[in-house]
Amino acid sequence: MSTAISNNKRVILVFWKNQAEQPFEVFSNLKNFCLSYPEYNYNTLNNYLSKGKVPFENSDVRVERKNVLSQPKQTTAKPHTGRMIAPVARRVSLKDANESARDWEYWLNQSPSERLAAVTFIISQSLGKNTRMDKTVISKNH
Repeated sequence: MSTAISNNKRVILVFWKNQAEQPFEVFSNLKNFCLSYPEYNYNTLNNYLSKGKVPFENSDVRVERKNVLSQPKQTTAKPHTGRMIAPVARRVSLKDANESARDWEYWLNQSPSERLAAVTFIISQSLGKNTRMDKTVISKNH
């Protein structure tokens, strides 16, 4: 759980339930809210907000007091140390690296449609803009 660092400054957060545009207003204190909206009684709202820290709520509005955070929140939970993705690496010298067997095994494990897509992608990289592949050199063996 994170702990909030507060400088003991609080604001009044007002949520207007029936206003689609700008449903939130923030006031520096309760008195300014009550002067802006005289239909809300300062003493009633102060009783709600000060004793049990319970927000005042009716069918039109929700009024609550919130602390102003002046610094980032400090987390008390330990960060997750276990890795979700295991790194896979194989170090060999360049002259000893013979990847042809691994490559062959990899492509045999792929579906024919994935192999075809890879070949098409490689050919498309070698073609220039607005050029097509010369299909006259392809022969079908039965």
